[in-house]
Amino acid sequence: MKVGILGAGNIAGVFASMLQHLDEVQRCCVASRSLEKAEAFAAQYGFEKAYGSYEEMLSEGEAELIYIATPHSHHYRHMKLCIEAGKHVLCEKAFTVNAGQAQEIFSLAEKKGVLVTEAIWTRYMPSRKIINDLLSEGVIGEVKTLTANLDYAISDKERLIRPELAGGALLDVGIYPLNFALMHFGSSIVKTTSAVQLTETGVDGQNVMTLSYEDGRLAVLTSGMYGYSDRRGVFYGSKGFMAVDNINDPLEIRIYNDKQELSKIISMPEQINGYEYEILETIECIKKGAKECPSMPHEDTLEVLRFMDGFRHEWGVQYPEEIERI
Repeated sequence: MKVGILGAGNIAGVFASMLQHLDEVQRCCVASRSLEKAEAFAAQYGFEKAYGSYEEMLSEGEAELIYIATPHSHHYRHMKLCIEAGKHVLCEKAFTVNAGQAQEIFSLAEKKGVLVTEAIWTRYMPSRKIINDLLSEGVIGEVKTLTANLDYAISDKERLIRPELAGGALLDVGIYPLNFALMHFGSSIVKTTSAVQLTETGVDGQNVMTLSYEDGRLAVLTSGMYGYSDRRGVFYGSKGFMAVDNINDPLEIRIYNDKQELSKIISMPEQINGYEYEILETIECIKKGAKECPSMPHEDTLEVLRFMDGFRHEWGVQYPEEIERI
């Protein structure tokens, strides 16, 4: 399938480096606001054509599927451009700034008959099923509690502190602990609570989110952009506990017994860099004529965004484009 990339930043480079290993993909074109940057990107990763305009790539390029790797604040308008041009879309997380924008995108995609899906890679990885199977098998007994964290020292990055770029820890890294809980504990949530520390610019610098489930289970999630956390997801069971090393790209699972002794280590399957799962599933779904991916259905994207909208509302965090729409 002919694949194009909209945006030529760091994450686009990671994605493109993976595409070089896939026979299913023809690296068709890449676009940046800077033609020089696009040409350098195309040369480095073997793309056939470079454009200095997103609109030009979409009108002239032959790509069937566009991977969008621009800042969160731009996803909504860039997806609209792609969909109006009749392109299928794989868009980086966070899919949009809020649930309202996402619903508009899904409605437009349905009207135009194209597939649109969110590129949150952990949803597509084999580790998701491996973890859920272990929980179902009862390897650590009855599980009532989950904790997950993801923090990086990234507060010096402009896109993370500027409200006009939909900055803050939640949309960039907090989305991973939230997805981790929803993937493995489900969404039968009856109550949420949270705490936050805001930056001087008014976005969230670090946060704590608690999800209370109707059956008594509890998920405690933290994220931030001031330091480095261990990135672990831990399930606490009646017969021991299970720790997932790096919820952002699981490497291995460690199972401990009720004496807190390590009883088993499960390594994840070898991969190119982890991004291959989302693109391969997207291509397969397009070939089948599907309009969404089973690993990240539209309703799941909306669910995550609704939770994040709710937390931001509690914290008083609004982005300029949201205020302008009021």
